[in-house]
Amino acid sequence: MSRFTAKPLPVPPGVEVMLQDSAIVVALGDKRLSQTLSPLVEVKREDGALRVSLRRKGNRRANAMAGTTCALIRNMLTGVSRGFERKLLLQGVGYRAQIEGGELVMQLGYSHPVRFSLPEGIAVEMPSQTEVVIRGTDKQQVGQFAARVRAARPPEPYKGKGIRYADEQIRRKEPSKKG
Repeated sequence: MSRFTAKPLPVPPGVEVMLQDSAIVVALGDKRLSQTLSPLVEVKREDGALRVSLRRKGNRRANAMAGTTCALIRNMLTGVSRGFERKLLLQGVGYRAQIEGGELVMQLGYSHPVRFSLPEGIAVEMPSQTEVVIRGTDKQQVGQFAARVRAARPPEPYKGKGIRYADEQIRRKEPSKKG
């Protein structure tokens, strides 16, 4: 069995967990996340915590699903209580971003501005024109939107221009010399 399922998942104070036959719903105020559960695993509530267990022992797929389910529930509990964020940095001459009417509009050295409509449940803040902070309750949705924005102009290895994550290290290359 997965080592993640050995420990119970503590439920933060104020977070409401509703277990249905094939789904789990985690809510705190107006924040609400739901996940369909695999039929191979079972989620039980014990003493203010959640425990994931197998329905059939010895099944490799069930072991894998137990660990995955445990990680998904942990991300849901963290998402409604604290939330997730990804910070992106724009590097390059003239690279800048702004929010216009529910859209993230970026100037990235192309002949046209690059536009991204903000998905529901995602909030974007801009401490400066070259910093974009993406926040939300769903870890997968925040990461996917950040990856889509980064893919508009990935960092290049020679000058380092492009969009990169704040904690990302870009391996720089030395330009070839003619000679």
